[in-house]
This record gives sequence, C-alpha cells and structure tokens, in this order.
Amino acid sequence: MYIKDFKLEKWLNPIVEDAKYNLGSSCVKAFTVEELFEFIGKDVNEFTKELQKMSLHYGHFFGFERLLIAISKMYKDVTKDMILTVHGGTGANNLVITELVEPMDNVIALVPNYQQHYSIPESLGAEVRYLELKEGNGYLPDLNELRSLVDQNTKMITLSNPNNPTGAFIEAEMLKEICKIAESVDAYVLCDEIYRGLNEGYMTSIIELYQKGIVTSSTSKVFSMAGTRVGWIVTRDKETYDRLENRRSYDTICNGVFDELITAIAFEHFEKILERNREIVSESKVIVDKWLETQPYLSANYEQCGTTIFVKYDFDIPSDVLCKDILEKASVALCHGDCFEIPHSFRIGYAFGDPKTLETGLEVLGEYFANLKIEKNVTTV
Repeated sequence: MYIKDFKLEKWLNPIVEDAKYNLGSSCVKAFTVEELFEFIGKDVNEFTKELQKMSLHYGHFFGFERLLIAISKMYKDVTKDMILTVHGGTGANNLVITELVEPMDNVIALVPNYQQHYSIPESLGAEVRYLELKEGNGYLPDLNELRSLVDQNTKMITLSNPNNPTGAFIEAEMLKEICKIAESVDAYVLCDEIYRGLNEGYMTSIIELYQKGIVTSSTSKVFSMAGTRVGWIVTRDKETYDRLENRRSYDTICNGVFDELITAIAFEHFEKILERNREIVSESKVIVDKWLETQPYLSANYEQCGTTIFVKYDFDIPSDVLCKDILEKASVALCHGDCFEIPHSFRIGYAFGDPKTLETGLEVLGEYFANLKIEKNVTTV
C-alpha cells in the first residue's frame, strides 16, 4: 500500500531539536514527571514505588479502568465502555480510518488539516473530496459546499476541531449542521479533538451530537504529556467500537502499563491541567498578536482556539523554501504551509516554550522579514 510522505513530520521532526527557537511544535509546554506530580499535589515517590511493583506483562486490553473513567469525565454523557485507548492521537486516527474506510467509498476532508485525515483514505483507494477552509470565512466550513460534496458513497466526513493548523473552532450549532449532513447519507463524522479544552467555557464535542460521531484525541497538545503516547477513541456505536477494538488487536493490542498509569493519575486532575495551560496559551497569544501588528507583510485575521496560528505572507516565495531559509539564517523552526496544502503561509506554535523565548524568537523572525529584499511582485532570499 503506497502512502504519500507525511509532509509535516518529514519537515519538522529532524529540525526542532537543533533550532534555537522552536516555533513549530504545537504542544503546550511539557511537564517533567516531577513538575506534574508537584502541580497536581501528588507524591512522586509514591508513584515510583508503585512502578517498581508493577508487572511487565501486557497492559489493559480495553484500557486501564481508572484512565477510562477519568477520560469519560471530559465529556457529557460518556461512559467508560465508549472509550478505547490507543497509541497516541495518530494511532487513533489511523485506526478509525483504516477500519471504516474502503476503496469504493468517498471521504470528505476539511482542509487544511493534519495530513492523516486525507492521505490515509487516499492510500486505501478511497476517493477524497476536499472542502477548503478559507481565511475569509474564519477557516470555518461552507455548509452549502459540504452538502454538495456528499452522496450515497460518502463513508466519512473528517475534520479537526479546533482546527490544525489554524486553531479555528466550529461551535455547537455548526457542528449540528455537519452532523445532519452526514446523517443524510449515513456517514461517520471523524472529529480529531486533540486541541479541545483551551476555551474557558465548555467546548462541545462531536460525541454529544451524533450517534456516528467519532472522537479522537490524546495527551499530546493541551495536556502537555506527548511523551506518554496515550490516545483514545470515543464512539457511542457498539458495533463500531467492536470493529475498532478488533482492528487494534492487529495493531498494538494494548497500551503500555506505565503510560496509562501516569495518564490516569494526571487526568484525575485534568481541569487543573487545562487551567494551567489556558494561562500559558493566553499569555503567549498576546505576545504573538502584538508581534503580528508590527509585521506589514503577514496576516492572520481570524479567531483561534488552539495552540497555533496560521499566518499568510505576501512574499513570492514557496513556503518550504522560505521556512528552510528562516531555519538556516535565523534558527527559527516553523511549519511551512505546504505541510497543509496551503501555499504562501506558515504555522507558528506559540505555547511550547517560555514567554521570553517566544518573544526573542519572534523578534529574530521579524528581523529576518525586515531584511528580505522586496521588489514589485517578486521577493528573493
């Protein structure tokens, strides 16, 4: 089975550790183990003692019950038997798409998005129909266009909410309309909610609106624990759950016992973690917004509810060329827009480090743009 290169991972993974200013990563600043336990008020020494006594046999085949209960409390009217733990958010998306999509199907992909959502179904032989999210519409979907794309062969509508890379959030009323469109052709809605939780108010989940709505998420972005590699899938449909659980038996069987234990302990305090991370994101977003006001050739005119901002630029340079040059000359890592099939743009992740490093990195980035030689319609580097 042929699958395209994963543009974002191929670009970002080799560069972030060496860049002086990492503005490419989209996670909120990670905890150390010691910091996590101090933050939630637990004794890290008791945790390490528990680890020493743990069996190194297989983990929990349906997910660690303590963890499933903790995850269920992040949603309304969700029970532990609706949740399947998997290896990361990428594992969750891959599992859902490979199990449910077949070559004769079509999939409606809202783009820009994380590449899994359209390249995996394409690799399976499905027809992928793209609904482009546009800055002029706040990177929210045009529902009439969505209606025109679905038909009786539509197996799935796939999106991320809040969106990756823009951070745009689809509110409950629009989500309900998307569900109605999906229901009209009996299609699933796969909603990657890995950035959900950073708003002060409750952020409606697809699982609360539609029987065939499927949630994927993980510890990576808004919970500051990407290294645990714990993801999950939520579905109300028992037949779908059983299919996914069977597919996982061919894939990873179960998660690691250490990973699920520490995640369960953390998630019993998920509201406190989200409160911490909202403060980090809010402070960092103010810094980015003020910086953008000083940049005449950059724009990001829409609302964001995630950890990233998607920036359009006026220079006549391919985004991969521009971001490579920025990396080489300024040691600033960005995600170029071609990773998301949108030219002349890049993504800034602004919550990964401390505010001072963010300010300095943006200052260096601003100096780079100021030094570009701008001609009438062409800019060279």
